[in-house]
Amino acid sequence: MNIGNFSKKAIFMTAMILGTCLTDSAVFAAAANPALSKAKQEAEARGYIFLGSKDEIVANAKKEGNLRVFGSLDKATLNVLAEAFKKKYPFINTRVQEINGTEVYLRMIQEMKAGLAKSWDVNYLAFDFYGEYLPHQKKFDILGMAQNGALQIPIKMIDPVNRHIVAVASDLQVVAYNKQIVPTEKIPNTWEGFLKEEFKGRKFMLDIRPKDVAALVPAWGLEKTLDFARKLAAQNPVWVRGNSRAMPLILSGERPILLGPNLGTVLEAQEKDPTKILQLKIIEPVPTRLNEAQGILDAAANPHAGLLWLEFLVSAEGQAILDKSEPYGASVLTAGSVQDKLARGLKLSVIDWDHYTKMESYQKKIVEAYGFPRAEGR
Repeated sequence: MNIGNFSKKAIFMTAMILGTCLTDSAVFAAAANPALSKAKQEAEARGYIFLGSKDEIVANAKKEGNLRVFGSLDKATLNVLAEAFKKKYPFINTRVQEINGTEVYLRMIQEMKAGLAKSWDVNYLAFDFYGEYLPHQKKFDILGMAQNGALQIPIKMIDPVNRHIVAVASDLQVVAYNKQIVPTEKIPNTWEGFLKEEFKGRKFMLDIRPKDVAALVPAWGLEKTLDFARKLAAQNPVWVRGNSRAMPLILSGERPILLGPNLGTVLEAQEKDPTKILQLKIIEPVPTRLNEAQGILDAAANPHAGLLWLEFLVSAEGQAILDKSEPYGASVLTAGSVQDKLARGLKLSVIDWDHYTKMESYQKKIVEAYGFPRAEGR
């Protein structure tokens, strides 16, 4: 007998047996988990991509080796997130870029529609244009994969209809005021309190972009909210645009009150206020918005690395970074976050997934109720 030929045959047969065993193992695993097989079949029937395990996602991400993220988070926050992500997945070369502003969002949408969007993998979906982004996002069944353990993402953070989108943060809308001009006891305990005669005639600032008032719709319904908006406008407020522009006016004493700024904006400004005259009040129902919706571009070169990025953002480590660096930007849905602690036990009015796609419509109707106001200069 030729020993060399025997060895070659033995190696060949061993490989064949091993391959058969591996195939049988895969078949056995699928058979042993009929729920997973059913979830995959259902996802594919809906036109979604379903990956059955984290190992499979990581293996594909290793092959990709790169990730490019466009997000609306602050650049410094994105950099901290990217560094932490690289430590967790050192085989992924990660680059992040801050994007912000309506012009940027519209340009991105036009690039997606024209098939020119090829320079990023993960992108932010502005709620003002949510429906326009959706056809251009890769249809991973993130919800199904989270439900079956392939991804560790809280279910409530995932759009239950558009199962490939995740909201990784949130905002609470509060009242900011200068306590030297308006004593704390004079700030109303209800939103309707600002309709009293004493608050008439340029006594408070109101943003012409009514995301704060629109966030009352879940608790109040649209008609009551529109009626409230009309009455607010009749109070003759000072119309402004943007929290960052309004906050210095309160600190300087030029304006006493701002209705509806983001909690994080006020808390950050308080940290920089040595006089401690800037105060905030949380009023129920607390206008609350899921925020920072992210998806993976349909034309992404590194989609599996994108899945790992989304999972990381909602992890305990990712959410802690958002609370510290954004700051106070971690989701109200994250146990132990600043927003969760402050909102616990309070009645919330949440722009969740039932309302997220309707926010643009809500805001347009509220602006009409306001009477098309214009922001005022200083």
